[in-house]
Amino acid sequence: MPTRSARTAWQGTLGEGAGRVELTSSGAGAFDVSFPRRAADDAQGVTSPEELIAAAHSSCYAMQLSALVAEAGGTPGSLDVTADVTLRPDPAGGFRITGIALKVRGSVDGLDEAGFAAAAQAAKATCPVSKALTGTEITLDAALA
Repeated sequence: MPTRSARTAWQGTLGEGAGRVELTSSGAGAFDVSFPRRAADDAQGVTSPEELIAAAHSSCYAMQLSALVAEAGGTPGSLDVTADVTLRPDPAGGFRITGIALKVRGSVDGLDEAGFAAAAQAAKATCPVSKALTGTEITLDAALA
């Protein structure tokens, strides 16, 4: 399996500096980052590590759930997955990711609500990004659409 890479070029201090994250493996894009925008409610077009983690988690989870639905005898028509990653001050100093809320709505043939819920829970436990984020509370809201 391949290794994927990203690069960040940063200039200045935490509070006044800014950077640019480049998805170097795929060349799919480059995105501005800044701590003030990271910590603000309105990102104003600037991404953050938390948003990039949310993108990684939602896409990984969707892939894993698709595989597990098929293993359970179902056929996924569509899966709409969101991941909300929360950043909060850490009592020990600095900041930390305090939780990730996954939400999935699926259109699936061949599985009832219970079968879909079981596959959804299994996907939460087994997707590689979930595994990488152990130590962070991950919640799941899963239902058929």
